Amino acid sequence: MPALPPIGAEIPCSRLAINTPLRIKDALVSVDFRGGIKHRVDVNPNDPINSVRMRTIGHKVTAELPGEDGKDGGTITIEQNDVDVDSPSILRLTQQFPPKYEFREVSTFSMTIDQPGNGDGPLVLITKEPMVLVGQLTQYPPRGDLYRLEKPVELVDPEDATKVLAVIEKFPVKVGGL
Repeated sequence: MPALPPIGAEIPCSRLAINTPLRIKDALVSVDFRGGIKHRVDVNPNDPINSVRMRTIGHKVTAELPGEDGKDGGTITIEQNDVDVDSPSILRLTQQFPPKYEFREVSTFSMTIDQPGNGDGPLVLITKEPMVLVGQLTQYPPRGDLYRLEKPVELVDPEDATKVLAVIEKFPVKVGGL
């Protein structure tokens, strides 16, 4: 019988998001994010039988920015903002046999865009609203399953949340088993 992961388990997963379209100010770039995420399994008091909360306890992915004429274009780093205190991420068992799961991962993060030679130093942005990724899985932990972005993610200046400076258009991320 398929089961949900045990309460208290910490589950690391690799992440790979190839050809991620990202708009930085007025420029559209395509980058490949690589890294990982780690979740801790918690009780979901709203549905303790068929689902668990997945608290993010570590999340970091990086990408190289394309440079001109073979020069270093810089890096982009996405990293978890803070400890995920009241996790809205849910792993739900939707079908017993064959097993099917839906993982709705909700996260906030900061994005650091470091472009050497631009003279301004790194640009640090935060999510305007949480990023929501949805994975339809046949097993958990996932083994190279593709998650889809529910809607584009706007990134803003931490000092001025009305100023959208970057947008993740899509985030085609394969999770686990990579």
